Formats: sequence, structure tokens, C-alpha cells
Amino acid sequence: MGNRGMEELIPLVNKLQDAFSSIGQSCHLDLPQIAVVGGQSAGKSSVLENFVGRDFLPRGSGIVTRRPLILQLIFSKTEYAEFLHCKSKKFTDFDEVRQEIEAETDRVTGTNKGISPVPINLRVYSPHVLNLTLIDLPGITKVPVGDQPPDIEYQIKDMILQFISRESSLILAVTPANMDLANSDALKLAKEVDPQGLRTIGVITKLDLMDEGTDARDVLENKLLPLRRGYIGVVNRSQKDIEGKKDIRAALAAERKFFLSHPAYRHMADRMGTPHLQKTLNQQLTNHIRESLPALRSKLQSQLLSLEKEVEEYKNFRPDDPTRKTKALLQMVQQFGVDFEKRIEGSGDQVDTLELSGGARINRIFHERFPFELVKMEFDEKDLRREISYAIKNIHGVRTGLFTPDLAFEAIVKKQVVKLKEPCLKCVDLVIQELINTVRQCTSKLSSYPRLREETERIVTTYIREREGRTKDQILLLIDIEQSYINTNHEDFIGFAAPVLTPRSKEVIRRGWLTINNISLMKGGSKEYWFVLTAESLSWYKDEEEKEKKYMLPLDNLKIRDVEKGFMSNKHVFAIFNTEQRNVYKDLRQIELACDSQEDVDSWKASFLRAGVYPEKDQAENEDGAQENTFSMDPQLERQVETIRNLVDSYVAIINKSIRDLMPKTIMHLMINNTKAFIHHELLAYLYSSADQSSLMEESADQAQRRDDMLRMYHALKEALNIIGDISTSTVSTPVPPPVDDTWLQSPSSHSPTPQRRPVSSVHPPGRPPAVRGPTPGPPMIPLPVGAATSSLPPPIPYRPGPQSVFANNDLFPAPPQIPSRPVRIPPGIPPGVPRRPPPSAPARPFF
Repeated sequence: MGNRGMEELIPLVNKLQDAFSSIGQSCHLDLPQIAVVGGQSAGKSSVLENFVGRDFLPRGSGIVTRRPLILQLIFSKTEYAEFLHCKSKKFTDFDEVRQEIEAETDRVTGTNKGISPVPINLRVYSPHVLNLTLIDLPGITKVPVGDQPPDIEYQIKDMILQFISRESSLILAVTPANMDLANSDALKLAKEVDPQGLRTIGVITKLDLMDEGTDARDVLENKLLPLRRGYIGVVNRSQKDIEGKKDIRAALAAERKFFLSHPAYRHMADRMGTPHLQKTLNQQLTNHIRESLPALRSKLQSQLLSLEKEVEEYKNFRPDDPTRKTKALLQMVQQFGVDFEKRIEGSGDQVDTLELSGGARINRIFHERFPFELVKMEFDEKDLRREISYAIKNIHGVRTGLFTPDLAFEAIVKKQVVKLKEPCLKCVDLVIQELINTVRQCTSKLSSYPRLREETERIVTTYIREREGRTKDQILLLIDIEQSYINTNHEDFIGFAAPVLTPRSKEVIRRGWLTINNISLMKGGSKEYWFVLTAESLSWYKDEEEKEKKYMLPLDNLKIRDVEKGFMSNKHVFAIFNTEQRNVYKDLRQIELACDSQEDVDSWKASFLRAGVYPEKDQAENEDGAQENTFSMDPQLERQVETIRNLVDSYVAIINKSIRDLMPKTIMHLMINNTKAFIHHELLAYLYSSADQSSLMEESADQAQRRDDMLRMYHALKEALNIIGDISTSTVSTPVPPPVDDTWLQSPSSHSPTPQRRPVSSVHPPGRPPAVRGPTPGPPMIPLPVGAATSSLPPPIPYRPGPQSVFANNDLFPAPPQIPSRPVRIPPGIPPGVPRRPPPSAPARPFF
């Protein structure tokens, strides 16, 4: 080739792919390679074996190649093979290579003709090869056999298209000479992904098996069914030769002899055969790489830039240096503290836009989840009135009381305050869980040092659990304090002077989109509206402008119940219904409202609770309540119950407001702020006391391997860029062949005449070609000079192809056709200086 840089680029790029594969990444370079496509038993594997000069591919009938084989041929002084899945082993016996391919195929696909798109990577070093990267793909089949699925034909086609669709892949379309070329599946697939024919090279096999008296000369000359890059003919070993262990070099010599001796092919023998095909493919792959160099260079540079920062840390890395370990430990603990504080307090660095995390989730617990839990424990009206009446009667005893007893008020209030313990402790548990999750997220940066990460998580989590006990004790103390003294002189308490509660405010509690899920199908099914909830009503509008009101529903006698999610629906649903069995909206007994998430449902429920719309009680509870003793109260007792009921409602609201304010403050002070201070000031000391520095900073095996792979890849990228720099200034691209009329491939129904059935006019012994061929049907004659008599002329002489011939500018066949040396008899009617070429529109045929 005379191009050292280009010869070295192919093996270097192979190393680059291996370097990326070894660390589980893809280099995304989409490197040029040659995909071999053809039907079953078309001779694809034999062509590859001829390239290598060894028998190494599985043989048999039916589908033999069942996984893509990426074959990398590398010129080397020694001959051996190696697989990517067992890189440490070098194969010098190519029978073992065949057995390994069969074993690796069966490992993934099974033993009964199954297929898989997972490739096998084989690299062959030999002094008899040129640098090439080829992919042997499964043969196109029509009928499933063995364990193959019914759609095996489409599976194989999809697999082939995955490889040949890449713009960087050359397509080697292999077709046997004893089949109709117009029906070639390989050429049709190539046409799908390469309509311009820039990447497709045709290979005609089994030329020696054609019927006697027929040949493929018109096809190989690219006249009949032409391709832009033309065709190359090869002759492989027969099955008898393979079974008889015929040497491939002897087969290549027989192939050369066949082309030199055959009267239809000997004039193009130098452009036929496996050696010429191998040389052509090497040249085309080289040209293809040269054309893709700008894109390849930019991708290599982007990969290099992405690695540069990380590699900078590894360049002077010494794993056993104690100074480095101490510095790394201090930096990582400090960074862990900074990350933890940023996640809790919030930061503009690396904002998560997909979900809430850290401090945002804790804030949601404080101001949405905890108030919701408080409202959920609202008392049932009937139960509360019954408890108040019992308390009043028990305080009066055998006497009939004339005044409302304040002891009944205190007893009921204390009972309600005790109920606050459960939601408060649940709030602490939720915050602890979020803190532990935040610690785990922050320690993910310590994954290079497993022991350090494990110890950090253990120490901080233990400290959080210690603070949990103190925080819960403090919260229970707050509730006990509220119980210890009922302050009826509070400024917000209504007192006995105003026993009736002030009217509810008309301020809006919540606005948002909801879907009414159970509108009848005749009216359009579910529909989305803009809802506005106040303390007195629920209204919905056409949109958020709130100009076109659809309906306003009073909240009297309404309750909430859960509704199961529909089978085909992704929305979460709850329902509003009337406790007096009245229709809620038009003819609907309940309205089903749908939200996108369960969190939205819980939030809306909390808003309805604030508006006085409570969840439905379980049926069992209702039945139990109905079975209890009922009694009728006298008017005086009813007035006393109503008074205490209003007072309890007012005082419990004051306590709830106080608890909602104190809970976040208590948790922040006793748990979150203390944890941040512990991480900043004490964590390092705890780490040193838990284990020695060497064991803490022991690097994981995966990290060490990753560092080595990263450095190897970095140097490979730099070397590749240096070689590309040399190539781009010292090579010249070869022009692409001109387009040809390949419409014969576009229409599957149009069958061109079978090219192999052209009758040979006369067959002469190879050593004695005729001086002048007789007239043959079809080819045009040379135009006669003006005034020449036709009777005085001998039979016309075929002409050499003119400039319109495909071979004129085709880089596949740069040398002109070789003409057997023999005297050319010029007819007397044509002077030597007159050109023997027809007008440009006439078809051409080369002579012997």
C-alpha cells in the first residue's frame, strides 16, 4: 500500500474498541468495516477462509453461521488467532478455533439452530493477510428449522440491517453464479440501505459449477444488472475438496488457473479471484477510512476531552503513598459534609429537575404531610357529642346540674391532645428516613473506597438514630406540657362569652386541575376542569381564568371515599358523596375526581379536611356505633353539650396551630442541625477511631481496574489522533465510481434475463484463440467509412470499451483490461488511424 499510517490505523482502532469494551463503555466511533451478506450456502464462509488461508469456520448444511462473527485480519510475521471473550489464550491450531466458535455459538443460542445478534470477536494474525475488518453474518433463510421461531426470516434480516445500515460499513453482497442475480436477497438488502450503490461490492461465487455452455461474463463485465462498484468473481473449494482437506493455497492456484484458461474470463483474469478481492477490499476499506477521517478525528477528540479531567488525577497516582491517602481522606470527608449540607439547605449546583430530594422532601413533610396527618385525626361529630354528654353526666353524678361544668371541657380537651402523639412521632420517622436516604446519596462519591463508604454511612446513621430518641422525647414533652395546663385565657380562645363559633371564612383553600372521571360516555366521558375549594363550596370552571363557572357544590353533608384505580387508567381517583343519599351533581350520587399521582390525591384530601369534608368511616365502625345505647337529651343538656363542643373545637385549633409551628423547629434543632454539626466537626475523629487509615483508604479492585483501563484508553486515543494527523497530510482519496443504471434492483417483480445463460458462440482450445471472432448475435457492428463497399469488407472486429464503460474510472479495477498478445488483423477498408469505437450511445463488448 505504501501508506504506513493507514496500515497502522486499522489495528489501532481495534485496540481502541477493546479498551472501551473492557470498561463496559461504547466508544461510539462507528468504525469502518465490511459486512458479508448472502443467502445460505452462498459461499460467504469459504470466501473468508480463502482470505485467511486456513480452515477455521464451522461447516455443515442449513444455517451454520448463527451469530455475527467480527473477523479482524491483521498482518503479522507470526500466525495465530485470539478471541475477545478469552483474550489470554492464543490459538495456533485453527481446528481449535472452529471448535471454540461452535462452543461459543451454542453457549448463547443453544444447539438446535437458534440465532443471536450478539457477535463473536475473532482476531487473526498472519503473514498471508491484509489488514481487514469483516463481519460474517447469518445466511438469509426462508423456512425455520429446529428451535427457530416462525419469523426467523425477519429476525435474520433485522440483524443484517443493524450492521449494514451504518454509513461506515461496506457491504459485500455474495451471490452464487448458478442462481438468478435479479432475485439476489443480498443485493436487495444492500439496495435498501445503500440506494446510491456507494458502499456495495458484488461477489459472484461458484462460477465453476455453472451449466456447460453458459458463463457470467456479462455480469462480471458489469454490463448486465450493473452495480456502481462492479462485481468480482471467485471460485471456492467444493464440498469434496473440503472433505478431502484440500489445501487452500492449492485451491487458490486452481482458481487462478480456472480464470486464465476459461475463454469467457481469461481477458479479465487479473481482476478476478480471491487475491484480487482481498486486495480490493483492503483498498476500499482504506479509502473508506480516509473519507471518514474528519468525523473520526472529531469523535476521538471529544472522547479525549471527556477523559482528560479524570485522567489528570491518575497520571501521578501512587496507590500506596500514605500522604496521598491522608489527603484523599480529608478531602472526601470534607466534600461529604458539603454535599450533605447542600442537599438539606438547597443549592444551585447540580439541581435535580426530575424529583424532590433532601431538604425539599423534608419541607414537604413539615408543611403538607404533617398537617394532613393532624387534620386526618379530626374527631367524629356524633362520637364527640356523646363523649361530652357522658362527661357532663358523670361529673354531675346523682345531682342534676344547673351549670355547664368546666371539668368536662378539660377532660375532653386532654383526650384530644393525647391523640396528637401518633402523627407527631410519625413525622419524626419520615424525616429520619429522608435523612438516611440523603446520607446514602452523598456517600455514593466514596464508592472507590468501599470500607470508607461503609464506615461513614454506619457512623452518621448511628448518630441520627441517637438523635431520634432525644427528638421524640422532646416532642412528647411538648404534648405533656400542653396537657398540663389548659389556658382558657388565650387570646384566640372564644371563651364562655362567645359560645357560638364565628362563621367560616370564604377564603380559597385550594385551586387546581382535576378530572371528573364518571361523566357518562354520552356526554364525552371523563373531562378536566379547574377546581376552586373554599370553606363553604367546591366550584369548577372551564379553565384557570375562572370566567365560565360550570357548577358550584355546597360542602354540607359531603364526605370523601377512596375509589380503586381503573384497569386501563393511570390516574388515581377519590370520590365525594352526600351522606343523606342525595345526588351530588345532576344525576350522579357521587363525583369521582382523578389526579395524576397518589401524592396529589393525598394533598387534595388534606385540603378537603381543612374545609370540613371528612373521610367516610368503615362500615364496621358505623355498625358498631349504631348498636351502642342511644339516648335522647333534654334541652338543657343539649345546650351544655353544644357549648362545650364549640369550646373544645376552639381550643384544639389553638393547640394544633402551636404544634404545627413547634414540630419543624424541634426537629431542625435537635436532629438536622446537630447532624450537620456532627459531620463537620466529629465525623473525621470517629473514622480514625473506627479503623486505621490504610484499611479505610483501600481502593476497590473495580476502581483500580477502571483507572488502568482509563489510562490505557487515554494513551490509545492520543496515539490514534497522532496517526490520523500523519495520514490526513500524506494520502490522496480515490474518486468514487460513476453511477450506473441499477433500476433492476428497485422493482422485485421485474425479472431480468438470467445472465448466466448467455450461449458461447464457439469454444476454442485455450492456447489457440481465433484471430477474428465470427459475428455473434446481439453486439453492434463498427460503422463503415463513407463510400466503402460492404461486399469488400471482412467480418467486423469487436472493439475495446470506450470511456462510458464502468471500468474506465472504477477504483476497483484501476488497470486497463489485459489483451492476449496476438496479431490484430486490420481490414483493408479501414486505415490504421481511423478509431474503432461506436458512438457513445452504443453498448460495448470487449474482445479477446
